[in-house]
Amino acid sequence: MSNVAAATLPAAKSFVSSPQPQPFIRQGTRSFTKVACALFLAGFNTFALLYCVQPLLPMFAEHFRVTPATSSLALSLCLACLALSIMVLGAVSQQLGRKGVMLTSMLLASALNMAAAIAPGWHGLLIARAFEGLALGGLPAVAMAYLAEEIHPDDLPKAMGIYVGGTAFGAMLGRVGLGLMTEFISWQEALQVMGVLTTLAALGFAFLLPPSTHFEKRRDASLTFHLSAWRAHLRNPPLMRLYLIGFCLTGVFSTVYNYLSFRLFEAPYHMGPFAVSLIFLLYLIGTLSSSVSGTLIARFGQRKLLMAAFSLTLMGLGMTLFQPLVLICVGVGLITTGFFVGHSVVSGAVGLAAEGNKGHASSLYLLFYYVGASFIGYLGGWFWHLSGWSGLAGLTACLALMALTVSSRVGRPS
Repeated sequence: MSNVAAATLPAAKSFVSSPQPQPFIRQGTRSFTKVACALFLAGFNTFALLYCVQPLLPMFAEHFRVTPATSSLALSLCLACLALSIMVLGAVSQQLGRKGVMLTSMLLASALNMAAAIAPGWHGLLIARAFEGLALGGLPAVAMAYLAEEIHPDDLPKAMGIYVGGTAFGAMLGRVGLGLMTEFISWQEALQVMGVLTTLAALGFAFLLPPSTHFEKRRDASLTFHLSAWRAHLRNPPLMRLYLIGFCLTGVFSTVYNYLSFRLFEAPYHMGPFAVSLIFLLYLIGTLSSSVSGTLIARFGQRKLLMAAFSLTLMGLGMTLFQPLVLICVGVGLITTGFFVGHSVVSGAVGLAAEGNKGHASSLYLLFYYVGASFIGYLGGWFWHLSGWSGLAGLTACLALMALTVSSRVGRPS
């Protein structure tokens, strides 16, 4: 309460004081550990469900007799629906609260993943995956907003890095786990097992995550309010640079991983599903690089770290052009490191750059992020079909160069 306002109160009520603001959660406390573990599980849930179909794309192409680009719709359509849903559910969380929206999203998406396994035909599977993407929209933007609201700004990069590490672990387990399971059970049964595992992760999240203390419900928020908040963020040049970087980041990363399995299935490699899925163990690099990104940001700053991330990505793309499998693996490892370092930097930077309405800022970032994964991921299929891996590498290198250029402006005056 301001001093002016307090002075106007009647003397009889002068003892009434405004509630003390709750302190932010600091690193090293029990609350920070609980938040970190809960958001790690949330990241695991989301990305395991999103990307568990990626090693199955060649199987879908064979089973349903569709082209590689069409088979990629099992992932791209889910990502596109997620991008749209993020905008709506990020706004809904302003009225309903953060934790409830995230938990509902996780449980519903897990159930829909199991439904996709028994859906009739190719179109039935796509419909289930589309609804799964809509359900998952309640988690990424809301998780970023929760961290930006509850964690002390000095410790936010560390917390965001742990969350992104959870996404890396989930995406890796989704890919490698599904590849391994299909050696022993059908892909339909493997999808159901993944649904059970992510349901357990959702229950762990519900138990661990502390309730919000800095969140303020906006029950009076109208459509005009949300549109105004999004418009303000889109007019913020520092945020727009971060949004474009997110688009390029995930466009490169998703396209490489979408079609890597198709390349390794063909001559001269002739690798099977499980052998190809082992390539996704490179995600462990992502988990490690995400967890240390907070320390690297504090030491080198956002701009230098982003430029280093995209330099690694370009080096990795160049190495994938060579035929030896070991060079391809090293190249994909560099791309993976660049992606997760870059995503950790940008995820934390969005919350810090937003001038209020952090949930809206996060939802816009993730809209660009998942549109990049969906659109470029699908477009890459045609480059693969028409000109092979060299064409696909050229497409993704152009995106990485664009992001490198934009990164050089991060943290500088508009």
